[in-house]
Amino acid sequence: MQIYNTLTRKKEEFAPREKGKVKMFVCGPTVYDYVHIGNARTFVFFDFVVKYLRFKGFDVDYVQNITDIDDKIISKAIKAGKEPAEIAKTYEMAFHENMKALGVTSVSKYARATDFMPEIISQVKRLIENGNAYKIDGDGWYFDLKTFPEYGKLSGRTMEMADDAVSRIDENENKHNRGDFCLWKLSKDGEPTWDGGRFGAGRPGWHIEDTAITEKFFGPQYDIHGGGQDLMFPHHEAEIAQQCSASGIEAKDFVKFWMHTGMLVNKEQKMSKSTGNFMTLNDALKKYSPEVLRFYFFSSHYRSQLDYSIDNLKSAEAAIQGLYEIDWRLQHLDLPKRVESSEAVESVRTFEHDFVESVDDDFNIPRAVAAIFELVKKINKCMDLAGVSKEQALQVKQSLFRTAGNLLGIVPNVGFLLPGTTQTLIDIRQKARENKDFATADKLRKEISSLGYQIDDTPYGPLIKKK
Repeated sequence: MQIYNTLTRKKEEFAPREKGKVKMFVCGPTVYDYVHIGNARTFVFFDFVVKYLRFKGFDVDYVQNITDIDDKIISKAIKAGKEPAEIAKTYEMAFHENMKALGVTSVSKYARATDFMPEIISQVKRLIENGNAYKIDGDGWYFDLKTFPEYGKLSGRTMEMADDAVSRIDENENKHNRGDFCLWKLSKDGEPTWDGGRFGAGRPGWHIEDTAITEKFFGPQYDIHGGGQDLMFPHHEAEIAQQCSASGIEAKDFVKFWMHTGMLVNKEQKMSKSTGNFMTLNDALKKYSPEVLRFYFFSSHYRSQLDYSIDNLKSAEAAIQGLYEIDWRLQHLDLPKRVESSEAVESVRTFEHDFVESVDDDFNIPRAVAAIFELVKKINKCMDLAGVSKEQALQVKQSLFRTAGNLLGIVPNVGFLLPGTTQTLIDIRQKARENKDFATADKLRKEISSLGYQIDDTPYGPLIKKK
């Protein structure tokens, strides 16, 4: 099994530090608003990573943090006339509801930042005592990047590039270095505060919670750290600087594999709350089924950008419709008892090999999905020729549920069946399109429309919706 390691910029054979056991952390949400679908892509991908590793026999301990104290939470609370904790609780509950609806069920532990203040304070204290931090009066304690020469190894950037970073930056004109970041923010009137002992009452900076939490559960070293590419700099660079400085280890010995998902883009721009060109997951789940959204997130390689478009979501809908239809056929068709089809047996065997081979190659899910639809195509053909026994139908169904269902989460539990006459017209129209008889196809489209169904053509076949 090969995984691309962002730190080394190459694929490497996956082997955890402890045989058979994987310790994994992924950056979670800051709960000041609903998560957007770009965030959801990351959470869905790593949900699959964990489920697949468990499928392969690994014991995976998967921790994700919840940032429930932050400048954005405080700002929103002030505008709403509420306490920051109330804002954080509201959106944390929404996040968990969205994740449950989306089928993200693999996380072992969600860790709120405010539940780990002793660990955060302990790590800040060590960094101060080790000479890695300095105080700016009236502001807070900052990490001094000149004390950590390895800064920038993950992203290939440097502390001097902080001004054009795509992530949150702590600004103060009294910083020693442009990229220095806040470890501990000193108390301000009306803000939540914790007793930091001799280095002052206050609250944590953004980066410190992650390393304090992972050190609590995993110690100073673990196997996989995941997140979006926009967190690589400066957030993940800050984590490396903090943990390595606090524990005395080198950057290469902190996390064994760094994995980053590509950004969701809208007309070639990053989709984010700050630009306003985004859809929340909460809204997306009102328009699309969880299976459609998961399929859409899996439609490009995890390290590549994913284009947000209605056409891509329609293609995902058509694909899920096709999976529902074959699932229904396998379950309900009165298949004859006959000699097993050697083609069906070989198709299942080939599929299971191709699926695992694809995922083992740095989680090439699009290629694995292609293998699923190749199996669907072959089995549909066999069923059309009455060449599948009931036992084989069960075997195909089990194989699809083990991969497309349990692992990818793209097999729908519900769908709608078309009247026989309508389905026949759709099948005839599709054959006309394949034969480039577009005049007949257009005529049949109008006839199908008169029966109350809208038809859209996609790379996964026709998408049929009730008008």
